Amino acid sequence: MKRFQLILIALTLGFIGTAKDYHVAKTGSDTNRGTLDSPFLTIQAAANLAQPGDVITVYEGIYREWINPPRGGTSDTASIVYQAVKGERVEVRGSEIVSNWEQFSGTVWKAKIPNSLFGDFNPFTDLIKGDWFFDIGRIHHTGEVYLNGKSLWEVVLMERVINPEPFKDSFDPEGSTYTWFCESDKNYTYIYANFQGADPNKELVEINVRKSCFYPDKTGINYITIRGFFMEQAATPWAPPTAEQIGLIGTNWSKGWIVENNVIRNSKCSGITLGKYGDQWDNTSANSAVGYVKTIERALENGWSKENIGSHIVRNNSISECGQTGICGSMGGVFSTIENNDIFNIWTKRQFFGHEMGGIKIHAPIDMIIRNNRLVNCGRGLWLDWMTQGTRVSGNLFYNNTTDDIFIEVSHGPYLIENNILLSDLAIKDASEGGAYVHNLIAGNVMVRGEGRKTPYQMAHSTKIGDITGIKGGDTRYYNNIFIGGVKEDEIVMSGLGIYSKIKEPMYVNGNIYLNGARVYQDEKNQLASDDDPGLRIENEGEDVYLVMDYSNSIDRMKNSPVSTDLLGPCRVMELKYVNPDGSDITIDSDYFGNSRSKRNPTAGPFEKPGAGRIKLKVWPMTD
Repeated sequence: MKRFQLILIALTLGFIGTAKDYHVAKTGSDTNRGTLDSPFLTIQAAANLAQPGDVITVYEGIYREWINPPRGGTSDTASIVYQAVKGERVEVRGSEIVSNWEQFSGTVWKAKIPNSLFGDFNPFTDLIKGDWFFDIGRIHHTGEVYLNGKSLWEVVLMERVINPEPFKDSFDPEGSTYTWFCESDKNYTYIYANFQGADPNKELVEINVRKSCFYPDKTGINYITIRGFFMEQAATPWAPPTAEQIGLIGTNWSKGWIVENNVIRNSKCSGITLGKYGDQWDNTSANSAVGYVKTIERALENGWSKENIGSHIVRNNSISECGQTGICGSMGGVFSTIENNDIFNIWTKRQFFGHEMGGIKIHAPIDMIIRNNRLVNCGRGLWLDWMTQGTRVSGNLFYNNTTDDIFIEVSHGPYLIENNILLSDLAIKDASEGGAYVHNLIAGNVMVRGEGRKTPYQMAHSTKIGDITGIKGGDTRYYNNIFIGGVKEDEIVMSGLGIYSKIKEPMYVNGNIYLNGARVYQDEKNQLASDDDPGLRIENEGEDVYLVMDYSNSIDRMKNSPVSTDLLGPCRVMELKYVNPDGSDITIDSDYFGNSRSKRNPTAGPFEKPGAGRIKLKVWPMTD
């Protein structure tokens, strides 16, 4: 046994000894050796040589390339690492500079661009399209024009370039008067842009040229780490769950990536994709549930399992200015962790629409952990769609999302939503069953939607389908939450838990607090209701976000039970328990800040004993 251990250590040390460090700098050349004193010029040159265990270090500058890694690592300890030098601004852009603008009319300028600049992919002839995409009666290109890093608005009539009108549904009506229009022939692409008085030949004007910044064109490129970059300006396509999902950064049907400490912005559609591979069935589902079931069946034939796919980590990234999603994935994100990301300004232009939009949009979030993220100005905050099972959504901050904060669709559970702050007008959209909402602060309305579609559920901690069945609704748990009323209601959306009075299936409700007229759940034995308005609001101080509200002593006088696997019991379908991804029991023994909860009488809501009277709590970022 001792001899075997010595051999193993020797082999490990031998492997470590063969690992290489490659260096990339703007002063380098791709004919160099890639060493510290002889660096490469492009990241791709290093990627072409890197083997499992190697590290690629990139120095300050702007790298205009699509990094297409030909191989990945072999394990968590033998990954291929792409890292920016700490403290240096290392940018990867999918764009090129255009500086040959000629004045066309007033503040409108024209650029004549040789199609050779684009190679075999021209974003200004490439249209956004695919399953569940709605163009709102016009065409949309994956191309984009940027003035000093800010994207302009595409229009389909030259008249709207010469005489632009504010786009009323946009988050930035004034900015929407900076418009562009394109047309192409065999040899050239012509772009007309209204720069509203700026001289584009004196400012920085860029256009999308590449489809991605970091994406392997082959599947199964496993164990890659991407750390510390600024990545932006990519002509990403629409990413439905039934087609290949190409993001500004994308994993393309692989396992074991780590994407951390990056700034990701200005993706035409999606920022990070943990998604599906491509095949001849892409975008042929007829926008149907039956079509997606067939997609799932084919994915299982293509190796969809814990052994081959998922287990990614996406953490500490800033993701913004994306037209579709900040992070999305179809089946490729299983067993992954998404944590401590700042996701904001997603789908803010509102020029197109589809059923795959949100700060985070995941199909099949099996045994996923989504925690400590901020999702603001995202349209929809978090959308978990189909096969939400073993999922834990913990300690996230949601506000100013115009559609809703959390939407759980056609899933059978079990899934756990705990210690979150939900402040948008529609906080929860429930079109599933088997969910547990525990210790949340919910200041928006709740919607419950019936579902006739039949969808799969999996065997425990697996991608293997157990069965396909309809959604009955109910079988939902609400323990120790604080609800705040005051948002306009109707027959479809209500504050508190009043909307669940229509549900015939069993509900499990206890220990909730209802303030400012939030509607109580009538069959709840242990509850506290008050018409007092806590005056909740969000305050921004620089990059810090604070929650301010009046906190009554009566909240601490509630007698609440600690929430655990035993209290939650099994969900109805397959009688699966609410447990951690590793199968261990759950105990909600800490609050939003990680503070320990009382084992005898935990405080309702996400904060354990936060004080009394007017309280002000820093809720983002969680660490300095």
